Amino acid sequence: MTAASTPYLAMDLDAVSHSYGVLTGALPEVTLHYAVKCNPDPRVLGRLAELGCRFEIASVPELELLRELGVEPGEVLFSNPVKTPAHVRAAHAAGLWRYAFDSVAELDKITAFAPGAAVYVRLSTANSGEVPSEGKFGVDVDSAARLLRDAADRGLDPYGVTFHVGSQSVDPLAWDTAIDSSARLMNRLLEHGIRVKLLDIGGGFPAAYVRSTPQTERIGKHIRAALERYLPYPVELVAEPGRALVAEAGTMVATVIGVAERHGQRWVHLDVGAFNGMMEALETGNRLRYPVSDSRRSATLVPHHITGPTCDSQDTVLYNAPLSDTLTVGDLVYIHSAGAYTTSYASRFNGFDLPATVITGPPK
Repeated sequence: MTAASTPYLAMDLDAVSHSYGVLTGALPEVTLHYAVKCNPDPRVLGRLAELGCRFEIASVPELELLRELGVEPGEVLFSNPVKTPAHVRAAHAAGLWRYAFDSVAELDKITAFAPGAAVYVRLSTANSGEVPSEGKFGVDVDSAARLLRDAADRGLDPYGVTFHVGSQSVDPLAWDTAIDSSARLMNRLLEHGIRVKLLDIGGGFPAAYVRSTPQTERIGKHIRAALERYLPYPVELVAEPGRALVAEAGTMVATVIGVAERHGQRWVHLDVGAFNGMMEALETGNRLRYPVSDSRRSATLVPHHITGPTCDSQDTVLYNAPLSDTLTVGDLVYIHSAGAYTTSYASRFNGFDLPATVITGPPK
């Protein structure tokens, strides 16, 4: 492992390339737009751009990151359903022309600041992911049809439909249900002379953590079968993967700053925790189980509660994680599958350092 001050996120760009190849192989008809929010490190974005990946943003600062790498705004999707007005204006001025929405208020905004733009409506779905992410956005089929008709009346292009099945979704059938709803919306719109051009099947594709996950090829097979079964006519197909492309490429490296026995439980305190890098532990109620190892590499592993450096009692990453029985202050702990939603979530709560990102594979 590359030497650096801890905590740091070690990213293997070759592993990113491998994950991209696996997902494109499973969904050859689908253009991938990487969700920049997942891990916005410019070297990760650059590798994906070299591979031919496109991008999805939630803000104009994310767009500026891409433009610095030479990415054309016209190839980027703005899929945040509720955008800052100034961001809509700036994105439109830069040449970005496709915007997600799910409300009349958002149509007002796009009409005012991106006249003539193409819009794609967000459908609601049942959350099937291990990381809670749905419920805030999306409308039903009837409402979506009204919104796209309204968009057409305003001189906008009623361009497409999108959905998101939930982050780290391990149920391949989740996409079947969402694609069926999308197809019903497409048929409903045909009755009003509107033929959409795009279906965005969102993200949610899982990465490997401790719990078993379905193979990407199996998920791809389910999705392709559902597209063939339900869609009434051909459309451009896109997806917005994040976690599936970068999670397994990252290892969070942390130093043990304390070890304690409390009430019969062994606690190990690290210089990284929920607030400065591992927020999804808190967000999921510790249900997202990261694989872990340590620099002791003892043959005897015992359960440890892995907690962070802050004084907040919620700052715990894992309970009963197997680590060496001789683990002590100064040792290293490696949290694997940590390339997604770690550094991008990190804060300096209690004054602790943000993890740097170190590239462990040679850039190409």
